[in-house]
Amino acid sequence: MKVQINTDKNIEGSARLESYFAAETEKSLDRFQDKITRVEIHFGDENGEKFSLHDKKCVIEVRPVKLQPITVTEHAESLEKAFSGALAKAKKSLTTTFEKIKEH
Repeated sequence: MKVQINTDKNIEGSARLESYFAAETEKSLDRFQDKITRVEIHFGDENGEKFSLHDKKCVIEVRPVKLQPITVTEHAESLEKAFSGALAKAKKSLTTTFEKIKEH
C-alpha cells in the first residue's frame, strides 16, 4: 500500500507532516494492507489567509484492488481533526465494502 500526501497552496507540506500522516494511515488501515494499492490524502485550507471555523479539508481516496476508488471528505478547524475524521470514514467505508464482498 502506497500512501501519497498532497497539499494545496495554503498548506505548507513538510517531510515531517508527510511522515506523520503516512504512518498514521498505514497503522489505521493495516488490516486492509493486501486489499489496497494506494491511498491519496489531499489537504486544503479553503479560506487561505482568512480565519474561519471548519475551513481545513482532508480528502482521502483509497484505491482497493479491482474495485472503484473510495473517496471521503472531512472539514474541521485543524488538519489533524480533519485527517482523523476522514480516516475514520475511510476505515468504516472499507470495512463495509469488504464485508459486502465477503457475503457474496
